[in-house]
Amino acid sequence: MKILIACDMEGISGVAHWDHVTPGHAEYERFRKIMTADVNSAIKGSLQAGGDDILVADGHWNGGNILIEGRDTHARLISGTGSPFSMIQGIDSGIQAVLFIGYHARRGAQNAILDHTWSSSRVANLWLNGKLTGEIGLNAAVCGHFDVPVVMLSGDQTACAEAADLIDGIELAAVKQARGRMSAECLSLETAQTRIREAAGRGINRIRANMAPPAYTIQAPILVAIEFITTEMADKAGMLPGSTRLDGTRIQFTSADMVTAYRSFRAAVSLAQV
Repeated sequence: MKILIACDMEGISGVAHWDHVTPGHAEYERFRKIMTADVNSAIKGSLQAGGDDILVADGHWNGGNILIEGRDTHARLISGTGSPFSMIQGIDSGIQAVLFIGYHARRGAQNAILDHTWSSSRVANLWLNGKLTGEIGLNAAVCGHFDVPVVMLSGDQTACAEAADLIDGIELAAVKQARGRMSAECLSLETAQTRIREAAGRGINRIRANMAPPAYTIQAPILVAIEFITTEMADKAGMLPGSTRLDGTRIQFTSADMVTAYRSFRAAVSLAQV
């Protein structure tokens, strides 16, 4: 069974501040090790449940966070930035199940550690066919384009609730209880990583038992609306061919399928850099 473990960092065990996830900060090196351990827990749970071909996609920042020298050798690692499917690179390679490790809630969610949607400095909100959507829904919808279910997620309780609202039957590992944007009650690493391993195993067992959650899909054509943080960002993103300006900070465009929507969204955010 071929499995993709797609990883972010804000939802990793113990993370509660930008210092923990920002390359160059002294705290970041500590949390790279913890991220690697969380991922290893997901790998172990997947292996125990019968996964035999495991691909890990490092999706935080520049994609160079997971320590390859500390990673479980049973999995292969996709590292680096600029890949066609970014946080879920590899989804088009015959994947049968996806696990989201270290994910966070969308921007504006209450009691959510480091809540944001794709770019904390550029994107205020994202809507897909009128539904307010964060990175969980965005990435899950691309997985759904390939008819691949997201069977498990780890993060804080708000990220878990966001995933459960989108995907009926997804297995969850809440590794911390957010009390604000940068405050959380954190489980011990041993307890959190046990939760991750067990939830990963349950998710893969659902596939083996033909009881997997349905792949999360969005009906095409897909209307994408993006609200940027400043008007200057919308000025620049509005140069995306096929887009229209809704108001000072919002643009929208229609895509024929979710892959095109995903790539166009990423292109618009890239254009919006100031």
